[in-house]
Amino acid sequence: MHTETEIKLWAPDLPALAERLKALGASLHQPRTAERNLRYDRPDGSLRARGEVLRLRQDRQAYLTFKAPHAAAPYTRTELEIAVSDFETADRLLAALGFEVVWRYEKFRTTYALAGCEIVLDELPFGTFIEVEGDSLAAVEAVIARLGMSDAPRFALSYSQLFERLRERLQLPFRDLTFENFRALPQTDISQVLLSEAQHK
Repeated sequence: MHTETEIKLWAPDLPALAERLKALGASLHQPRTAERNLRYDRPDGSLRARGEVLRLRQDRQAYLTFKAPHAAAPYTRTELEIAVSDFETADRLLAALGFEVVWRYEKFRTTYALAGCEIVLDELPFGTFIEVEGDSLAAVEAVIARLGMSDAPRFALSYSQLFERLRERLQLPFRDLTFENFRALPQTDISQVLLSEAQHK
């Protein structure tokens, strides 16, 4: 069993953050990489109802991930992940077990390590974010402070939950979070919705 403590922050200037990470001596673990992700559920929606996540991700490798519901602390949850040898075969295996794809989403991710934490710079169709993950909330907050982002808007919601807020508020007609779907949408409207869902330390 593995528990992740992770904080997601609004990061409108990722190039400046990358320069800050380099200045702090962070090591680059994975250069900017395109991801495709498939989210699964049972036909009755029971995984979502329990706050559970079953995901298949493809970047430079394929991974199958399960996330349990959030614990009492808003930024902590149990996560189990394994590498799989073939994305398409894993997708067919999950379908054979009765799971169905309920959501597709894309992003670009760059991964760094600093002071025992993993820092990812995420580019999603609706905005750019930084996630800091570590063994404890204190370690995560310390890295956020070193990055000068203690006062940045942060999100307890997942990317899927943020997307659902956008779909509701902007009455978006599509289901999947792809760059093509968001290409023509006004960024100002998107930012206003996202920041209304943000928290501060």
